[in-house]
Amino acid sequence: MKEQFYFEVDKQLKTNRKILKKYNQSGFTTLRKEKLHEEGFNPRFFTHYWKNSKGQVYLFCYDYGFLDLHDQKDKYLIVEWQEYMR
Repeated sequence: MKEQFYFEVDKQLKTNRKILKKYNQSGFTTLRKEKLHEEGFNPRFFTHYWKNSKGQVYLFCYDYGFLDLHDQKDKYLIVEWQEYMR
């Protein structure tokens, strides 16, 4: 039973990363949430987070991250992990 849970989480993390990578060709992209969700993206699954100096929290799936743009309720900002985020 535990193994099944692990495989489901691992599969969703890999799916999320694949989707984020697909839509982030420039390294910094804004995209409608609906588009990601249609492809199977689930924002509840992430590997780690990074908080910038403004207090915004980016959630990452390995090396691709997303920020919920609260001022644009239906969009995410997608980024690629950078060295300065350590």
